[in-house]
Amino acid sequence: MVAIRLTRAGTKHRPFYRIVAIDREKPRESRYIDLIGHYNPMSEPAEIKLDMEKYNEWIQKGAKPSQTVRSLLKKVLRSEN
Repeated sequence: MVAIRLTRAGTKHRPFYRIVAIDREKPRESRYIDLIGHYNPMSEPAEIKLDMEKYNEWIQKGAKPSQTVRSLLKKVLRSEN
């Protein structure tokens, strides 16, 4: 089963996250299937970039987003309105 979740990038004390489609059973930092977006919590305000076409495509294929990705998606949708 495929999951949409965050993988950590960046350096020590300066996190940067990629939003990726990945096999649910693989470790967090392993190779992912598709890059969907990124999240930078260190910028002010936090920067969230999400490719909605890719996200919807993976949801239609049966991928399950993590709770964190769902909350980031809500923030993106709120900021667009």
